[in-house]
Amino acid sequence: MRSRIEDVAAAAGVSIKTVSRVLNNEPNVREQTRSRVREAVARLGYKPNLYARSLAGQRSYSLALAYNNPSRNYLMEIQSGMLDACHGNHYNLLLGPVGIGRHALPDLSALFDNSRPDGVVLIPPLSDDPVVLSYLQQHDIPFASIAPRDPTGAIGVRMDETTAVVELMRHLIALGHRRIGHIKGPRAHGACQWRHAGYRAALREAGIAYDPALVVGGQFSFESGIPAAHRLLDLADPPTAIFAANDDMAAAVYRVAGGRGLQVPRDLSVCGFDDTPIASHIFPALTTVRQPTAEMGRLATLQLLDRIRSPGAGRMITLEHAVLVRESTAAPGQRRR
Repeated sequence: MRSRIEDVAAAAGVSIKTVSRVLNNEPNVREQTRSRVREAVARLGYKPNLYARSLAGQRSYSLALAYNNPSRNYLMEIQSGMLDACHGNHYNLLLGPVGIGRHALPDLSALFDNSRPDGVVLIPPLSDDPVVLSYLQQHDIPFASIAPRDPTGAIGVRMDETTAVVELMRHLIALGHRRIGHIKGPRAHGACQWRHAGYRAALREAGIAYDPALVVGGQFSFESGIPAAHRLLDLADPPTAIFAANDDMAAAVYRVAGGRGLQVPRDLSVCGFDDTPIASHIFPALTTVRQPTAEMGRLATLQLLDRIRSPGAGRMITLEHAVLVRESTAAPGQRRR
């Protein structure tokens, strides 16, 4: 027979309410008691009934991931980290595609009216969308943000992306590159601004003039990287290296370069950002910045759960980055025409 919460309480010698508080990771439970309850849960193989919990506690015991991000790899990594945190706290995870600006309102209403999640994690560009933020604040819905442009008063997780790009660019410049192309992300996205700022700061630091012809727009998707790469490589004096603002667009550069008979990195160095799985799956492996995306999803979820359990709790965490130098970058060679 399936174990009940009453069985766990009896086995641990505590009240049902104490078992519930331990399962919900609520504070003010002695560590010795918490360990005893967890041991009883493991021994009895107890699995909480989320439906019964929601009826008893006026919570849905579900969280939502609200997104409007074209990078499938990035989204999957965030989702993976959130699932890990939800599983450890006996929560379900809902996915909610949400429009931008005024288009967000019907999506948000449908998500919260129909599913009633206890809180939501926002990823860029929604973490900066004033319509989305206003809706959540007006309806008193707890939320955590990943990489918000303005972290003041927010909870969630972020990284110093500008400094990360400066370090990545220093690597290219140290190899001897002077004409470095850059494929940006969408303008509304904070990461687009931070990564472009890092690109320009590294050029200034090295005394290299900024050339607007070497900077083209993208949408953080593989598909948007194709025309962007063509524009850069069609220049009369094309770049010897291209920094794409995420790994998906960097993979598109590989595709375009290969179609032109160019080899990476002999004829063109390429680097990206995020270190999503595609970075190590393509050949040659991509030089990129490791943004611990899954960990960001996990930590943002934990901060959100803290806020749900105790209004005013939760904080903004800043994570470290790492530049991963792989086989896609080398000293500029004599490109074949």
